[in-house]
Amino acid sequence: MTPISKLIGVQSAMIGALALLLGTAVKAEEAPSRIVSVGGAVTEIVYALGEENRLVARDTTSNYPAEALALPDVGYIRRLSPEGVLSVNPDFILAEEGSGPPEAMDLLREASIGITEVPGGFTREAIGARIETVAEVLDVPDKGAALAAKVDAEIAAALFSVTGDHQPKVIFVLSAAGGRVMVGGANTSADAIISLAGGENVATAFDGFKPMTEEAIVTSEADVILMMSRTGDHSLTDADILAHPALGQTPAAQAGAVVRMDGMLLLGFSVRTGEAIATLAKSLADVSG
Repeated sequence: MTPISKLIGVQSAMIGALALLLGTAVKAEEAPSRIVSVGGAVTEIVYALGEENRLVARDTTSNYPAEALALPDVGYIRRLSPEGVLSVNPDFILAEEGSGPPEAMDLLREASIGITEVPGGFTREAIGARIETVAEVLDVPDKGAALAAKVDAEIAAALFSVTGDHQPKVIFVLSAAGGRVMVGGANTSADAIISLAGGENVATAFDGFKPMTEEAIVTSEADVILMMSRTGDHSLTDADILAHPALGQTPAAQAGAVVRMDGMLLLGFSVRTGEAIATLAKSLADVSG
């Protein structure tokens, strides 16, 4: 047995012992009542269903509604600590697809914690499936069906308001740390929301969030620069954009056509996506003329 295997074995045993002490095993016949919600989209759904009284903790990305911030924070969605999760004595974990790391999720399963991975995706259908999955775990299927219908109607109304008369070219900038510009490519939440709001993503030559070369940024001739509202080291002011050797040369920077939105609203694909589409569509129209 390697040292790493021994360490995992010891940690697993410790987690199991802690789970027994805390009494965290779920009784199959009971709906969970002490839930850790991992993923901002999932947490928003729980609140929208009116079942927030069952939450005992949340992850760092769960910052809406504001009331959620009063819950204990068990860490970032992809860097969860099993010990931290178990410390709040949960009987269930609702985890957005991709939560982890995988070994942490495995240890929590070994501790007899029920876990449901809530499916991802960036479509109306995916949002409905996400809502229904959460509602099923909470044993409130009727509430789930009603919420899914309401959210879908809001998305439909927002899409109806997108005129399509003008399709501005949009670049979503995730970060520009060290001068390297990370953008949202194809098959990302950024790409999907830009398209739904009537824009054209200029970074579809690749999948995922990746660096874009300065030459590609300049030749993209983006009409609008889209970013999340951020503070601190991750913030990027209009002056920073204009001073950047590539971003500063885009029509967007020259015209001051920069749109900033709350990250979870913009990219969450949850119960507020109708609002996100309508807000972004209006912003694109306002700044791109």
